[in-house]
Amino acid sequence: MSIGSNIALIRETLPEGVELLCVSKYHTLAEIQEAYDAGERAFGESRVQELVAKYEALPKDICWHFIGHLQTNKIRALLPYVTLIHGVDSWRLLEAINKEAAKLNLSPVRVLLEAKVAEEETKYGFTPDELTPQYISDYAQRLPHVQICGIMGMASFTDNVAQIRREFAALQTLYHSLTPILQEIYPTLTPILSMGMSEDYPIAIEHRSTLIRIGSGIFGERS
Repeated sequence: MSIGSNIALIRETLPEGVELLCVSKYHTLAEIQEAYDAGERAFGESRVQELVAKYEALPKDICWHFIGHLQTNKIRALLPYVTLIHGVDSWRLLEAINKEAAKLNLSPVRVLLEAKVAEEETKYGFTPDELTPQYISDYAQRLPHVQICGIMGMASFTDNVAQIRREFAALQTLYHSLTPILQEIYPTLTPILSMGMSEDYPIAIEHRSTLIRIGSGIFGERS
């Protein structure tokens, strides 16, 4: 099936209010253009240099999301081009983003905090105990050049559906606990809960994900 057909099929499964992010990392300009021509405007990249190169080559109304593990020495190169940074996994990284945004005189940089709920050792992120309303409030007040837009997380890579449901339920619970403080700090914000990828996004939607990240389900497996 074509990229456009894959997008249409996925769109049919999404409830109102759930946004689709096309994970375009490692895919070609032509493939991204095909998704763009099918109506998509939000694309996710995991390498700063690749995101910047694609920004320069593709239509300027694309909203670029950074979905990789961000190194502090790459922040300055990324900030002028990115719409939303997923996966901010430490307060130190959040502080570094705020510092660079201030130097560049940018509007608040939109970020998601990554919560670690998967049982896999390789996952980054805060533990749920570290993401308390008090911590969110304290950092938001101290760091005016970032906007904490919500949380994201990934379930374990497993065929155990019960485990995936349990992990998404933990993210959903954390999201509901943080939503009131985020709306108090940022009155116009609709907080984001980003979870769910090609293999497990229907389960994520059951647990009220508001932003799903789909790569292979749109572009196919990388060769």
